[in-house]
Amino acid sequence: MPASSATATPLPAIFDRLRLPVIASPLFIISTPELVIAQCKAGIVGSFPALNARPQTLLDEWLHQITEELAAWDAANPDKLSAPYAVNQIVHRSNDRLMADIATCEKWKVPINITSLGAREEVNQAVHGWGGISLHDVIDNRFAHKAVEKGADGLIPVATGAGGHAGTLSPFALMQEIRSWFGGPIALSGAIACGRSILAAQALGADFAYIGSAFIATQEANAVDGYKQAIVEGGASDIVYSDLFTGVHGNYLRGSIVAAGLDPDNLPDGDVKNMNFGSGGNTDAKAWKDIWGAGQGVGAIQSVGSVADLVDRFEGEYHAAYDALSANIRRR
Repeated sequence: MPASSATATPLPAIFDRLRLPVIASPLFIISTPELVIAQCKAGIVGSFPALNARPQTLLDEWLHQITEELAAWDAANPDKLSAPYAVNQIVHRSNDRLMADIATCEKWKVPINITSLGAREEVNQAVHGWGGISLHDVIDNRFAHKAVEKGADGLIPVATGAGGHAGTLSPFALMQEIRSWFGGPIALSGAIACGRSILAAQALGADFAYIGSAFIATQEANAVDGYKQAIVEGGASDIVYSDLFTGVHGNYLRGSIVAAGLDPDNLPDGDVKNMNFGSGGNTDAKAWKDIWGAGQGVGAIQSVGSVADLVDRFEGEYHAAYDALSANIRRR
């Protein structure tokens, strides 16, 4: 018998403006207004962590800039409207500016809110109060249930191989478990760095692909040249999974760990009790500034270019993969 799945609910109308079913993941340090605006202009959801705007008052300036520039783009390009943007909130007790950031997002009516490292009902209620959509990232089915119980509208299953904080479950297993009961929006994360993988995410039951590492190697990304080049030169075997740097397991580039004077094959365990998003990590080398996060999909990134060119490539690969699959799929 075929596996059961929940009845799908229609996607919110805000996603109708997407050129591709892609949400760019929020990247610590790297995602700034320049990158977000370029992503939205290219027709995918752009995002950034609220904590990237330091001090907290800078968040208001960033949201003003994003809102103004996208409005100007839409006025000049009525046939190529920008995609919506998202702000990521770290819902962890060490983030003492969470509610101030939520209040600033309410002022600008941020369309999409992404929460990580904790699900809180009052945060989702606040987002719904200004008409926004709340997505929560999870690493397993248990956390998915908790997020929905707390009022999340959609889920971001973070499967094995994802850059930064990531889980260990296969996307096949994770998507099957979640889709058996949840029919709302899902953005799948985990080593997705080409158009073929975007289509594969949809085949697994996701509505969107959640892509991060590929955007590090763009001109608009706030990353040093060495980081961008490491993404271009890296492959899946260059990714190390460790909880040392933030107290939560994540994937990092081996070369950056070596450069910090550490042995990537013999890293000590981290301590979740020491997780602090004000200090940036549990070692002298700070994640994400010195220890570079990246996912196992970096082998698909061959050069540094613009966001527009990268999304163009994704689109071409996506449609080519669809055509090839349609030609070879077995029918009854």
